[in-house]
Amino acid sequence: MKKHVWMSFTAVAALSLSACGEKAEQKADNAMRDTEAAVSGAVNSTDNAIDNAGQALMSTPSGQEFADKAAKSDAFEIAAAKLAATNAQSPQVKAFAEMMITAHTGSTAKIKAAAAKAGPAITPNAALTEDQNEDLAKLKGLKGADFDKEYVDGQVDAHEDALKLMRKYAADGTVAPLKMAAGEIAPNVEKHLSTAKAMDKD
Repeated sequence: MKKHVWMSFTAVAALSLSACGEKAEQKADNAMRDTEAAVSGAVNSTDNAIDNAGQALMSTPSGQEFADKAAKSDAFEIAAAKLAATNAQSPQVKAFAEMMITAHTGSTAKIKAAAAKAGPAITPNAALTEDQNEDLAKLKGLKGADFDKEYVDGQVDAHEDALKLMRKYAADGTVAPLKMAAGEIAPNVEKHLSTAKAMDKD
């Protein structure tokens, strides 16, 4: 009888220790997840702080300057996306490029309409800059995976610049119709930037 009691006690003790071990392991896992979340949050907060600081230091463009920069940005995005249709290898990159053509054709129309409502009316200049033409020339010479990498890297940079421009004018712009358009376009640019960054990590 004593032997059975002792064996039962031993079994209970073993189960208790096992449970304690599982709880300790669970706590360790939870602590690790909390730490990872905290680090991720800190990195995101730092990125946001840097973006906000950059935006604050950026001078507010005039209505004409904003319209011109927005038009050039859209024109570059559309031209680069059209190259992706023939030069890209990744289906994901090609799908993104198709989305860029649709999105930036739409934002071009929105900026033109807003510029026309300005007093006096503003005509956006969509002629590409020298840097943009050089970037396109480089893309034209690439195919397949090399094109994909260069295109995605460029999309991250271009959308970071576009987002700063839209946010700055939406906050401090002086031409009301353009200011409203910038505020409407900014969330879409932010989504495109997030998608480009995700592809850049793949």
